[in-house]
Amino acid sequence: MNETLALIASRRSHRAYKNRQITEEQLNALLKAAVESPSAVNRQPWHFSAVQKAELLDELNASVRENVMKKDPASRSPRFADEAFHVFYHAPTVIFISANPENGWAAIDCGIAVQNIALAAESMGLGSVILGMPREAFQTEKAPAFRAALGFPEGYDFVIGIAVGHPADDKEAHPVGDNKISMIR
Repeated sequence: MNETLALIASRRSHRAYKNRQITEEQLNALLKAAVESPSAVNRQPWHFSAVQKAELLDELNASVRENVMKKDPASRSPRFADEAFHVFYHAPTVIFISANPENGWAAIDCGIAVQNIALAAESMGLGSVILGMPREAFQTEKAPAFRAALGFPEGYDFVIGIAVGHPADDKEAHPVGDNKISMIR
């Protein structure tokens, strides 16, 4: 197996992190991997907001929890049953990716960028987990304040995020479901 395929096979979604910040060099490398991602017609529709301010992450977490708890219990993640659940898993760094929602390809392009970040983190011995749930904070009355605090450009909104840090858990590979591939020849 080549190095890239081995890296893809070893990557896990970590949901526990050590109380230790990543280095400036690691953060810069992750952001470089992000901006070097391919995008439709090379439009580069994204904006990356790297957050290491725990108070802001806690405020976003509280807003997510508040919004999710208004929903029917059957429709929300069972993780919210635990009051200690933190949507960012107390990771020391979270990268928020925003884009203009009117760009029809932006969500796909941002998905490609977040995977580049995840693989780059894995290559540096860091853990990560890709996050969609923070979108709940951007569906509340606090959304404009959060967009401003995260430095989103005018007209941009949250697309996807990724928590990064030194993992404090060990995970086995997830099982791969049957019938996920069709060969048409």
